[in-house]
Amino acid sequence: MTDPDPRLRVAVFRPDDDRLEDAVELLDSLGATPVADPMLEVRPADASPRDDADFVVFTSKTGVELVADSGWTPGESTVCAIGESTAAALRAAGYTVDIVPETYTSAGLVAALDGRVDGQLVEVARSDHGSTVLIEGLFDAGAYVHETVLYRLVRPEGAGESAALAAAGDLDVALFTSSLTVEHFLEAAAERGVREAAVAGLNEAVVGTIGAPTRETAASHGIDVDVVPENADFEELACAAVEQASPTFHD
Repeated sequence: MTDPDPRLRVAVFRPDDDRLEDAVELLDSLGATPVADPMLEVRPADASPRDDADFVVFTSKTGVELVADSGWTPGESTVCAIGESTAAALRAAGYTVDIVPETYTSAGLVAALDGRVDGQLVEVARSDHGSTVLIEGLFDAGAYVHETVLYRLVRPEGAGESAALAAAGDLDVALFTSSLTVEHFLEAAAERGVREAAVAGLNEAVVGTIGAPTRETAASHGIDVDVVPENADFEELACAAVEQASPTFHD
């Protein structure tokens, strides 16, 4: 490591909004040096979920905020959130949350709905890069599934500081929160001409991912994943990865 700062350098790729601010604050509180390198930019699709579905599924805080701003109401629909952060956003917007799975993943949500959605219309409101696990699982459970794309996710211009640091061996931890953040990281590295070196640098660092799909995406590109938290929760991910990179870490 060439940097004299003894604190761990931890790359975080969340969109440049309150989620990134919260992540930076958390990492700083853990005694790490955050490397804020947003790999996702939200572009609203100006769409709203159906209001005649039996179940409506939300998979992100971003989607909830866009829906709330549009004035959408759920009618008689059963409202489902993929995890507690999405549920909290729904409640903050004034919606009643009926179902939150025990495991905060697409597979966990499918398991929570299995046996309840056979023959029912399920509206899935999310980004254009949602996991196929959710849609396929709901179909297999007998649901009629309709998907509304609320927003699109693109790579911000100028992203890639973390890739340069990884390629130089100056990154200690990388926290990937979706398959798309992995793909955008590698695209940014390739544009800088350091893709191979960046992957090698990641494999000398501690890599954390949220959920099995993100881990599988990373692995498919030759990235070794060290940490996958039990719940798809950024705080759990950050704490576990920092702990592994620095075993002397204490809450």
